[in-house]
Parts: sequence; C-alpha cells; structure tokens
Amino acid sequence: MKVIPIMKCKDMKESLFFYTNVLDFEIEYPDSRADDPVVTIINDEAEIELSTMSGDSLFGCALNVRVDDVDELFKKYVKRGLDVSGLGGVHGGPLDQTWGMREFYVNDPNGNTLRFGKPIDE
Repeated sequence: MKVIPIMKCKDMKESLFFYTNVLDFEIEYPDSRADDPVVTIINDEAEIELSTMSGDSLFGCALNVRVDDVDELFKKYVKRGLDVSGLGGVHGGPLDQTWGMREFYVNDPNGNTLRFGKPIDE
C-alpha cells in the first residue's frame, strides 16, 4: 500500500517553485503546468499531489518525511534559499527530540509542514 497525500496550495506556481527548487522534488508528469489544478511531484519514492481545487483538503496539513541524513539535508535546503532567520526550535535546524527522532520542520508557502527526520538510534 502506498499513501499519496494531497496538499492544498494557494498558488501552484509558487508551490512548484518551492518544492522543486528548494526541496528536491520533481514534477512527475512532463505535461503538467503551473496552471493545472493538481500537479504530482516526486522525490525518490515520496509522492505528493499539490492541489488548488476547492474540494481538496484544507490548508495546514503535516507530513512526516523519513530521510537518511537530517543535518546534510537541512544544510542543502538552507543553501537553496530555505529561510530560517528568526525561527527557533525545530524550525531553525535539526534537533534531537525526546521521542527518539532527530528532526527539522519546514513550512511551505501554504502553511503545510514537512517534518524531516530520522530515528536517533539508526
């Protein structure tokens, strides 16, 4: 079974820029355009549908994304323009959480949160 989240976005063009230029996603279907109501993006086995359709979800969902190297990924995203200035806690950089995960959180332009993490014991 594979779960593909649908994430609501206000501006498809802005969302596609953020996910493809900052967070390493690619547009899955080459014929997709920024004015399409739904665009599927992928990164390895991760898949997300971005949607501007009124009936799809609400703004502000959260996704857990498991990665191999939390710290290197965070550095890469900051180099690409992820703005963490003025942000503290887990939004400001990777932290070891009491529940056994090393994580950092990224909010996209639409209020959705991606929680990048790896179990500390791995």
